[in-house]
Amino acid sequence: MKAAVLKSLGQPLAIDHIADPEMRSGEAIVDVVAAPVLPYANEVFSGERRYPIELPLVPGCGAIGRVRASGPDATRLKVGDWVFCDPTVRSRDDASMPDITLQGWSARGEGGLRLHRYYHDGAFAEQIRVPTENAIRIGNIEPEQAARWCALTVMLVPYGGLLAASFQAGETLLVSGATGNFGSAGVAVALAMGAGCVVAPGRNERVLDDLQRRFGERVRTVKLSGNEEEDRERMREAAPGPIDCVLDLLPPSAPTTAVRAALMTVRPYGRVVLMGGVGMLGGDGLDLPYPWIMRNDITVRGKWMCSPDAIPRMAALVRSGLLPLDHIDVTTFSLDCANEAVEHAAEHAGPFRMTVIQP
Repeated sequence: MKAAVLKSLGQPLAIDHIADPEMRSGEAIVDVVAAPVLPYANEVFSGERRYPIELPLVPGCGAIGRVRASGPDATRLKVGDWVFCDPTVRSRDDASMPDITLQGWSARGEGGLRLHRYYHDGAFAEQIRVPTENAIRIGNIEPEQAARWCALTVMLVPYGGLLAASFQAGETLLVSGATGNFGSAGVAVALAMGAGCVVAPGRNERVLDDLQRRFGERVRTVKLSGNEEEDRERMREAAPGPIDCVLDLLPPSAPTTAVRAALMTVRPYGRVVLMGGVGMLGGDGLDLPYPWIMRNDITVRGKWMCSPDAIPRMAALVRSGLLPLDHIDVTTFSLDCANEAVEHAAEHAGPFRMTVIQP
């Protein structure tokens, strides 16, 4: 099969013919119809993000495709089914503390590297081999819709955080990093879940105006100044009442002061979920006040990606019309143009924009 291969960091992807994946028990082979190119893919491939990956590697984080073959443990998955290939691969021998790898993208810890060495190659290829449970049915779609369904890769991240926070319809959410790729998706997902109000702070006035235009009065935008105390007060004032939950999705380049300014807007007994990249490139710690957390009974938790049951639930949100995909601007590239796709994704990053490779 044809694939885009990362042979060394800092070098272009090589478009090669490699062996077709071989299915074993507990696995499925999926024909890749559309694979998203994340905006920071160039930072992973250059080594700037210092992801623990072993080369050579067929990269690609998630895909929409159709089942080519499945093993004897699959009782409902059929050849031809449309599926979302979940890149979050979990070890099966410890349900309470599974090791995790993002197939074709990154690994975490020694156990994650062991998974990475087996479920190694990602979706920048004509076929991908995934664990059976990672080929998740999304129902019938038209082939031309496959690229838009790649938006699940981005939207599932904030959705995982909101589910972890037990976010409820009618509540007020603050999305820290709302003008970014994942943050803007978090605004859309929260509204689809029934948020009474979403406070959307950021520095990019154009994106803030666009969020207001897209979603109307349920979104309250806040232009940040960079002054921690001032920004915290303005975010509180923007909300129609107490802020029930804060979801942080700020990128590695953001300072911890921006995180803290947002997190400390939450009401007593409120919840905070950390899902961003702050600190991954070094720098100061978050330094939240112990007395504030304790006396206000604040729940602070981290969340990485989403639980497996989030995917069919999100597919249901899309199919119900609560989370429409038709407003997403999608640019597609052939597999032969994978390097151009990576460059395009970096140069055209932004809310509700997707770059997709279609093998």
